[in-house]
Amino acid sequence: MPPKTFQTQIRRAQANPILQSALDGNAERRRTAREQAYASLPEDLQTLRQRAHVRRAEVIANLERYLDQFVANAQSNGLIIHRAANGEEAVQIVRQIARDQQARLISKSKTMVGEEIHINPALQDDGLQVVETDLGEYIVQLREEPPAHIITPAVHLTRAEVGRTFEDKLGVPFSDDIPTLTAIARRILRQTFLETDIGISGVNFGVAENGALCLLTNEGNGRMVTTLPRIHIALMGIERLVPNLNDLALMLSLLPRSATGQKLTVYASLIFGPRRPPEIDGPEQRHLILVDNGRMHVRASPLAEALYCIRCGACLNACPVFRELGGHAYVGASGRYTPYPGPIGSVISPGLFGIDEFGHLARASSLCGACKEACPVDIDLPGLLLRVRAASESPGSLPNMPSNARHAPRPLRWGLKLFSWMATSPRRFAAAQRLAGLFSRLLAPIAPWLHLPALTGWGYNRDFPRPALRPFHSQFSPGRPTPEEPKPAPPQSNNHLTPQAPTASPLERFQAEWEALGGNFSLCAPSQVAGRILELLRSEGIHAIQAWQDESLPDGLLETLQTNGIQVSHQPDPALQAGLTGALAGIAETGTLVIPAGLGRPLTASLLPEMHIAVLRSSDLLTNLQQAYPAIEDLRQSGQASSIALVSGPSRTADIEMTLTIGVHGPRQVHVFCLES
Repeated sequence: MPPKTFQTQIRRAQANPILQSALDGNAERRRTAREQAYASLPEDLQTLRQRAHVRRAEVIANLERYLDQFVANAQSNGLIIHRAANGEEAVQIVRQIARDQQARLISKSKTMVGEEIHINPALQDDGLQVVETDLGEYIVQLREEPPAHIITPAVHLTRAEVGRTFEDKLGVPFSDDIPTLTAIARRILRQTFLETDIGISGVNFGVAENGALCLLTNEGNGRMVTTLPRIHIALMGIERLVPNLNDLALMLSLLPRSATGQKLTVYASLIFGPRRPPEIDGPEQRHLILVDNGRMHVRASPLAEALYCIRCGACLNACPVFRELGGHAYVGASGRYTPYPGPIGSVISPGLFGIDEFGHLARASSLCGACKEACPVDIDLPGLLLRVRAASESPGSLPNMPSNARHAPRPLRWGLKLFSWMATSPRRFAAAQRLAGLFSRLLAPIAPWLHLPALTGWGYNRDFPRPALRPFHSQFSPGRPTPEEPKPAPPQSNNHLTPQAPTASPLERFQAEWEALGGNFSLCAPSQVAGRILELLRSEGIHAIQAWQDESLPDGLLETLQTNGIQVSHQPDPALQAGLTGALAGIAETGTLVIPAGLGRPLTASLLPEMHIAVLRSSDLLTNLQQAYPAIEDLRQSGQASSIALVSGPSRTADIEMTLTIGVHGPRQVHVFCLES
């Protein structure tokens, strides 16, 4: 029988109207946003999905080679590399680093590997204070709950529940106003960022050809924990590799669109190594822990395709079963939660943590194929779910994943055997059809009172099918005319959206994309920029700023500001309300600024203040991200930048009731002054 805890969680989810409403709202909004974002792709979506599938398959098939290449390049960049065969080893490595650094406070951005290895309780057992800094993760941490979704951890909560949580745990007055709740979290977590000893993050992608780490975030907390602390520890599953920067660009064109409906997340960080000697911010040490924890076993099994996953959560949003249950229903035989719910989690969880514990989750699926259609890397999730089901019933059918448990309910097994006996004989099948039709017509009126789902542990909230008046064979026999019915228009799959060719110039398109993200844009002559910035600062009542040094900004800009009473500092100062930077490039396709670290270019100027002001030359506008890679690689190879920040608008979140709120941990306002060539 399926574990009792799984049945209990199913019933509990079905009986929770607030959860049902939240899951429906999340699914619909994610679907709409994803479709709109897909429509802006430069190529046909299906072509990109197939290309991404091929690239992920190539990496997994040659994982040892790509890992060796990545490790060698990451070490040459200055990263300290650790290998962990399992979760226990990974936890021990983090513990040892914390002891060596005499750490007391650790801030974390979202990391699924961290959830997987249960890093928080292990560090807390050592007396360390561990604070989640993603807004959704912070909320569920205060409530002592696991995340309910890969992308939106607090999707199951209403604003009122979040308000009561903040009132109880933080001692603040109750409020159900989402901007107010976000501002409370910003104020409290800002102090954590400034005082933390170690920052822990995940890794979205590692680039084999140059050893770079790519981290994606919208709120700015990912940049905070990788920029402000003395020590940064990155946790990375060994499968999260791309061969080169062009493949990274492909994944970045699909992951944000699939996850949150964005062309690119607000912040995409490319991290090469620790702070270079001339730089004034960034950690002194960067540690990368490469975690196996069962991935090599999955790679050697028929479930290897599950390792292609890029953790976008699209299959969760598309799945009709997840939409009814939510992430907290996906529990193991012992009642243990899995960090990976939904269709992909029902494959990965048995693969990584054991079929005996999580094999029954593969039955929480209608096999409708919506998950495969939504997957940006075209993983055959229905096929993988069937393989997990088969392994649950046939011990040893998946190499390296023995199972001694049968997760199919006994009535279901008996029913399938009976069906097989009937279906192998035309006469028995025809007789069974007639009996089933008669039985269903008698049963339909009383089915709601029989609680039939309790027989199998599955099927709650499903309507009993309306019985046909006549058998199918009698309605559609060969040669018998069929009633004419209007043919519905064929559905248009999202996977075959064709791109619309851009007609605007790079300047016009960048401005349109930037302003659509909530940024401000001004086109001006080089001689006007100082006056425009001065006017903006005065209108906001700002008299002191953090800025890049003169050689990285237009000639005379800082001198003019100082002459007119603006105090300029080059050091990080959380009291300063504005930061002034240049930009290496602007990406027209996504409305993105390329902000490099380096000598005289503190990254904190674009991160800590409430307002970020960037000066961009129109001659540095590029069509897409790939065109910026040569300049980025030159900075890495020459040692002039330990990291690059790709900034697409002001920081934002939608972690509370899927309501977009501008200004979380990063700037609330971002102004671009574009200098005419």
